[in-house]
Amino acid sequence: MDLYAALNSSSAMTYETGVVDYEDFPQTEEPVWILGKKYSTLYDLEELRNDVKSKLWFTYRKNFAPIGGTGPTTDTGWGCMLRCGQMVLAQALINHHLGRDWVWKPEVINPTYVQILQMFQDKKNCIYSIHQIAQMGVSEGKAVGQWFGPNTVAQVLKKLSVYDDWTSLAVHVAMDNTVIIDDIKDLCKMHTTSQQMNNTCNTICSGSTKCNQQITSIATTLENGVYFQCPKLSSQLSSCSNKRFVWRPLLLFIPLRLGLTDVNPLYIKGLKTTFTLKQSLGIIGGRPNHALYFIGVIGNEVVFLDPHTTQPATVLDTDSPSDESYHCCYASRMDVSQLDPSIALCFYCRSEADFDNWCNHVYKLLIASEKQPLFELSKERPSHWPSVETEQAQGGSTSLDFTILDEERIFDTSDDEFELLG
Repeated sequence: MDLYAALNSSSAMTYETGVVDYEDFPQTEEPVWILGKKYSTLYDLEELRNDVKSKLWFTYRKNFAPIGGTGPTTDTGWGCMLRCGQMVLAQALINHHLGRDWVWKPEVINPTYVQILQMFQDKKNCIYSIHQIAQMGVSEGKAVGQWFGPNTVAQVLKKLSVYDDWTSLAVHVAMDNTVIIDDIKDLCKMHTTSQQMNNTCNTICSGSTKCNQQITSIATTLENGVYFQCPKLSSQLSSCSNKRFVWRPLLLFIPLRLGLTDVNPLYIKGLKTTFTLKQSLGIIGGRPNHALYFIGVIGNEVVFLDPHTTQPATVLDTDSPSDESYHCCYASRMDVSQLDPSIALCFYCRSEADFDNWCNHVYKLLIASEKQPLFELSKERPSHWPSVETEQAQGGSTSLDFTILDEERIFDTSDDEFELLG
């Protein structure tokens, strides 16, 4: 089925004028990087297409239950950054529960994948739904129906992740263009009991062959705690210096402002390099008036998924939900210089060793080799910053002024929309 046939197979989808511009990847010797994986369009084109198609694609939806009981029934015109946040978080969950190399196959029903997808359903009782994100945004000073910036959606997802016991993500939003290594390690190292370790084993091993060594597989009681023989859990425990701690998977947001109205050219090389890191979850940002989820780079073009398509709300409360509308056949591309300067870099680190690897590569590729680094990497919190305890008491924000990172966009709602009828 070609692209236009695929688009026409969905009923009553609407598109914002000038936004939908799907193209296949060009035949070129330049590599394509998609969230840390390298492809050649000359030799790996089908694999590349499958990787893009496997990404969960969250778009505007209409005719869902009113947000807050009496609020909007569609997020068209205001929810694009919320949808981009959903896409980043969904990719983190897929990386954690299914692995980075997982490929979506419409004919295969994967229970773990279905469970992830259902967490984002447009219903108030789904943890990462548009309802929950919009209403949690009120705590960040954003009324329901108001546009979010990258920093706001990161802060909201951080608050919502606390209620996700299945994954137990540690979500960290870096501040003042600085990543503090000690803060992240303190956040991710979770003190645990033997029963909690068994629960962690169940979570890590879900969706695969049941680990036959869990619960009864305590091999050795060490001086500093209990060590399990579950191979996946062991890899996490072995990366922690104290066996009483289990590393919680890290979702790291780094909100940045890279210019006033345009991205400073000094940052372009660094931005492109971020997609080559194996921990990359891409970038949330966009171009003026349009939030986009950037998943890769080819030459001087960034590859993105675009949420500016309005589709009917769907029901996912089945063992085999209809999920074709949550996957996009083709990504779009734009010149990296067209990026809006307000962005957030996104990364996922499964273990402490993975985070250490990220730190080493960031220092080598993004800091030591750049005249103007995208951000700073520091072992300890600067002395002029408030303490972590003070920051938590203030609801997770610091006294520093980051409002510029979320400069409000004024949308032009006069753009015509057209409708494709199936």
